[in-house]
Amino acid sequence: MAKNKHMTDIITGLDIGSSSIRVAVGQFSSMRDEENPTLQIIAAIEVPAEGVQKGQIVSIEDTVSSVSNALEQVEKIIGLPVEHVWVGVSGTQIISQESKGVIAVSRTDGEVSEDDIERAVDAAKAVATPLNYDILHVLPRSFAVDGQTGIKDPVGMTGIRLEVDTKIIHSVSSHIKNLTKVVYRAGIDVDDFVLSILASGEVVTSPRQKELGSVVINIGGPTTSIVVYEDGDVLHTTVIPIGSSHVTNDLALGLKTSIDIAERVKVEYGSCVTKGVNKKEIIDLKDFGSERSEDVTRLYINEIIEARVSEILEKVDDELASIERSGMLPAGAIFIGGGAKIEGLVDIAKDVLSLPATLGYPLGLDSISSKTNDVSFSSAIGLVKWGSTLLQSVRSRRTSFNLGSKVGDKLRNVLKNLMP
Repeated sequence: MAKNKHMTDIITGLDIGSSSIRVAVGQFSSMRDEENPTLQIIAAIEVPAEGVQKGQIVSIEDTVSSVSNALEQVEKIIGLPVEHVWVGVSGTQIISQESKGVIAVSRTDGEVSEDDIERAVDAAKAVATPLNYDILHVLPRSFAVDGQTGIKDPVGMTGIRLEVDTKIIHSVSSHIKNLTKVVYRAGIDVDDFVLSILASGEVVTSPRQKELGSVVINIGGPTTSIVVYEDGDVLHTTVIPIGSSHVTNDLALGLKTSIDIAERVKVEYGSCVTKGVNKKEIIDLKDFGSERSEDVTRLYINEIIEARVSEILEKVDDELASIERSGMLPAGAIFIGGGAKIEGLVDIAKDVLSLPATLGYPLGLDSISSKTNDVSFSSAIGLVKWGSTLLQSVRSRRTSFNLGSKVGDKLRNVLKNLMP
């Protein structure tokens, strides 16, 4: 029985967006190799989001209904009940700050242990948290032992004083409480909350890309989230309040049509690139649901899209300039999210950002779902990867951890030291 339970362990990621709710489910495909099991995505579904605007929950009832619908669909696919999920957090309410933790090494021989690292990270939490905000993540960036700086893993080193530089990420307390209420009312438990862009970055970047320097850009509906990596660490993360829904709004205004028709035009014919477009190519809005025939040139459509996408990319470049990394990330820009599907994005990004650019697809995963090749599922799949990494770590440390009834606490302790 224990073996069967072990075989059916599943990890579920829940990404609650403004336009869509996405759920991805992963499972270790081989438990015979306990040391290196392979994570396989066994299901991924998407349903329209109700009750969410600009990343914020505006109706608990509608959001619960949408989440329940998504969970029902994914349970039919996998043939198992979903009992707990890793929940993504995003939106403009996310803020971050730097903090340092300093402790004395506890062992008499001066050897740094895992417990010392945990105490140092806990010490870094002793900062004034902004009013009505909760700590979402404490990300250790580098350690110092007796003044020797730039250490990535101090375990086993000898010294008296251990310091850690961290990046603390906060989210508005009310948003976390609303997400918790939605998930619980949908009949499942929360494993933990994870900043969506961090989870996405874990699954679409390689260790080498993080080491060299790269930026992951998630173009969502109302917002664009970015995370910058350098030397293997999270250097910067922020949310820009402009996204692909602004492109749709611009098209609706420019074409003097409805939002629904503008969205269809964007998806089927939209492109960021105007160069080389036939000026005589005509599109009839009646083909997209308009009540009467209205001819517009494809060039005009692309000009509208190009203007807004260029603005989004310029905002991203401004953020990179604020940390002195504009045009200075050798591994380039990696685009994810529904807005990344706009044709020509990679080409225009290379010009605006002066960086290599590519679309971000999950790395190192097996899958029986075609959704893994959809850049809009990066966050949901990233949440599965985040949870699976922690699960593997806890299993590998069972000899030193007494899990008992404190599995959640141990997961969070591992999280502090595991992620960048």
